[in-house]
This record gives sequence, structure tokens and C-alpha cells, in this order.
Amino acid sequence: DVVVQGGGIKCSLCTKVLKKIQALAGDNPDKAAVAAALQKGCRVLGRAMGRLCQRLVKKYQDQITDGLQNGDMPRDICNAMGICRS
Repeated sequence: DVVVQGGGIKCSLCTKVLKKIQALAGDNPDKAAVAAALQKGCRVLGRAMGRLCQRLVKKYQDQITDGLQNGDMPRDICNAMGICRS
């Protein structure tokens, strides 16, 4: 499963992906902007990481969307999803 205790590679992947998605979605994104950014954000990671990213995005899409719309930091969103530990 995607969730790993502590930090580690899943946490840094999550944070990196969300930073990318946040940049793609822009400031004050609507649901459509976030959805488009989620698709694009995974594509830039290459095949293996991209697949992991897509699973992550599918599983947590609502939380990611809410977090980005609230202006939360990527690390905080990953913490909230249980992928990173603060």
C-alpha cells in the first residue's frame, strides 16, 4: 500500500507531487483546475513513479483537492493523508 510510517520515499514523493500539482493548479484553483493538474503532475514523473502517483491521486483525490483549495502546504496535505508523519 502507498502509506509508509515515518518519512521516507513515499513522503518525499507525495510532497514533490503535490508541489508540482500546486504549481500547475495555480493560485485559488477550482476543482477542474486541480483535476487537470493531478493528471499532468503524474505524467511528468516518468512511467514507474507516474503509476504510483496515479494510484495516490485516485485514492486521495478529494483530500488533495480540498487541501489545495484551502491553500494548505503540500507537506501538510501529505501528513493529513497519513503518508508523512509530522
